[in-house]
Order: sequence, then structure tokens, then C-alpha cells
Amino acid sequence: MTTEFDLVKLLAERGGERYELHARHLNHQLPRMLRTIGFDKVYERGEGAYFWDDEGNDYLDMLAGFGVMGLGRHHPVVRKALHDVLDASLADLTRFDCPPLPGLLAEKLLAHSPHLDRVFFCNSGTEAVETALKFARYATGRPRILYCAHAFHGLTAGSLSVNGEAGFRDGFAPLLPDTAVELGDLSALERELARGDVAGFVVEPIQGKGVHEAPPGFLRAAQDLLRRHGALLIADEVQTGLGRTGDFYAHQHEDGVEPDLVCVAKALSGGYVPVGATLGKEWIFKKVYSSMDRVLVHSASFGSNAQAMAAGLAVLSVIEDEQVVANARATGELLRTRLAALVDRYELLHEVRGRGLMIGIEFGRPSSLGLRSRWTMLQAARKGLFAQMVVVPLLQRHRILTQVSGDRLEVIKLIPPLIIGEPEVDRFVEAFTAVMDDAHGGSGLMWDFGKTLVKQAVANR
Repeated sequence: MTTEFDLVKLLAERGGERYELHARHLNHQLPRMLRTIGFDKVYERGEGAYFWDDEGNDYLDMLAGFGVMGLGRHHPVVRKALHDVLDASLADLTRFDCPPLPGLLAEKLLAHSPHLDRVFFCNSGTEAVETALKFARYATGRPRILYCAHAFHGLTAGSLSVNGEAGFRDGFAPLLPDTAVELGDLSALERELARGDVAGFVVEPIQGKGVHEAPPGFLRAAQDLLRRHGALLIADEVQTGLGRTGDFYAHQHEDGVEPDLVCVAKALSGGYVPVGATLGKEWIFKKVYSSMDRVLVHSASFGSNAQAMAAGLAVLSVIEDEQVVANARATGELLRTRLAALVDRYELLHEVRGRGLMIGIEFGRPSSLGLRSRWTMLQAARKGLFAQMVVVPLLQRHRILTQVSGDRLEVIKLIPPLIIGEPEVDRFVEAFTAVMDDAHGGSGLMWDFGKTLVKQAVANR
């Protein structure tokens, strides 16, 4: 019997039910939220830094799937690699062989990480962090992990234990006995290390929530403290790695920083097949996998699958061959500089910060009476509503997808595909300028939408 399955036909027949299907069978709050903020679009296809809706309108993607689409959508090199690996009909995931693709991808990753020696492949960023937490605890024989306030490392139970946002943790206790310190607070870090029970310190070189960079010299000083106390430095590069900040890793911006463990994911997938990786030093891996009895002490059912490995190899080849990291550095500097030049022009615009193509645009309390009263109204209802007021017209009027960088933050985070150039910078800056002109000019439509957000925020309390 031959099974007939026509995916194109299925999408044509039922693709229009997408929001109803989600409301009925998945997270019912997602379609509700999208409709509330006017994001309930019907996107049909994507390519590079753009996608198109069902009416043929193009949209500039400044979100990149929260960093997953580092090379944009459907890069031809990654597409070909996946076609090739499927056509090869490999004997994949036998679990009792050593296929070549994982070794080749590990070799290529480690070439960008000269102080690291081995790789564990998994399926996501949160799994990569879970691996690092387990390895750090086992290698040091200590129970506690330090992390930073406002950090985000994933949402599985172990990763959630080092999540610095209470909103994600609420209702899921008890979690692991880990401890938060402020990013940049070396005194607090040293106090915790002095207790002698710390296995490691996990840190994002640039925090995704709010786009806050570790202060100059902090990572190197933290590394020195950790080594003095026998603890490990874990760099979470899930979002910042693979060129996002203008170097292959964000921790490479600071000389002499050599983490014991590094977590990557997101862009390594090419936007196709979920993949994560934890890179570490030889002695850590040899301690975890200390005998043949422990050969499967930490593993992942779909880790190292051929499709994910092929995607990762293709992604790294594109990054190397097409000067993607250099482009992220140059284009990011252009975008950040042009946006920073607007700070003196708009009193609602507080700061523009970041590195490479990871940029935070922060809004703040204005000085003029009229704008200040409107700002206060929004803040009283729910912090973060003004940033959402900017995000919505960027999409609705200018067809640019962005989003706030975290709950109750007046910060928009720009993490576009690393392949964008000056035309995309021009389009974004022109649109952002128009939206800010509207906000400062008292645009009725924009502030009326703010009132709608206020009502929604009050209703959700």
C-alpha cells in the first residue's frame, strides 16, 4: 500500500485556519495576543531578510526568529546541504556507530574556539545550557551555579534555575539552588565564591533581555576569580554567538577571556533543523565520560542527527566564505551610529546600545509636560507599553517586524539577519524616524493605540 500525502495541497486547503487551529489546539493565548497588538498577519513565504504576506506585501525582518535566522530565510547553501543529506539516505541515528558529520561539525566549531577541545551536540539552546550545568557540577563536585540578574538561559527546569526573570520562574518552584548576582558586580561574585560550593558562573556576554553588555574588564576579572576558587566560567552564546556581535563569539571582544564551557544554538541551525552545542575543555569531558560504563551518562536522542549536522556545516561554511561576521560588525556599526544620532532629537529616546547586529533602543521619561503626562499614563498601566506602541506602527505602517526585548522593558531589540546591508539600514532608520516623529508630534493614531494597550493591560490584571 502506498501512502499519499500532499503537503502543498494540505496547506492550500487549510492554511487559512492557522489562527483558529492555534487557539483550539496549542497555546490559546498566542493568537489572542497577536490580534490584540495587530500582529495577526498571514505570512506566506520568506527569503533572506524579507518575508511576504498573502497580499504580496514585503516585510523587513529585524527579529530573525529571535536570532535563529542568522543567515536569513532559506539560504541556498543550507537548502542544498539539506537536500543532499536527505538524498544520501544515510544510516542515521543508529546510536551504535560514529558517523562523520558530527565529527566534522565539531572540528569546524572548535576551529573558531581554540581554547576548547570537545563538543556535545543537542537540540536547542536550553539543552546546551542544561549540558553545561550538569558538566560543571560533575567536573567540580559542587552543587551551586551563579548567574546574573535579568539573565535568560532557557526555560527547561535546570535552565530556568539560572533564569534572572521572576516572571518565567513564578509557579515552577522548587528549582535548583542557584544564586543571582548583578552583571558587573565582582564583589557579589567573590562573596558567593568564597562559600566554596560554587561549580560555575553562567553569563551572557551581552544579555538578551534589555541588551546589556558586560562592563569592560568584567568577564576577564570574573574568570580570574572563578579560577582562583576552582569554579568554571560558562559563556551562554546561544544568541550572541556565530557572528551576531561582530566577532564569532561575543566573549572574544575582551582579550584573555577563555570560558571553560560555551553554549551555542540558534543561528547554527540555518533556520531549518534545531541544533545546540556545548563546547568544553578536555578535562571536563574526560571527567564526565570517565569510563565505558559512563558512555551514555549524558546524551540526546536526536542529538547529532544528520540533518542538523549538515545544516550546521553549511552555516559555518557560509559564515566563513561570505564574510558574515565582518558584515555584522560593519552594518551593525552603521545602524547603531545612525540610531544614536537621533537620541538628541527625540526626548522619548533614551539610549541606543549594543554590538554588531544586536542593538537595544531604550525609551525613557520625556521632559516636556504634554509627553510626560502621556508617558505617565502608560507607565501607570504597565511598564513597557510605549515600546510596544513603537513596535506596532513599525509593522502596520512600515512593514518592519521588531519586538520589545523583554516583559515590562521599554527597550526594542534589533537582531536582524546577519546578511542585511545599507538598504535595510536605510529602510529601518527612515521608518523609525517617522514613528518617533508621530510620537513626539502627538499623533492621535499612535496615542489612541496606547490607550487601547492600557485598557488591555488593566483587563489582564
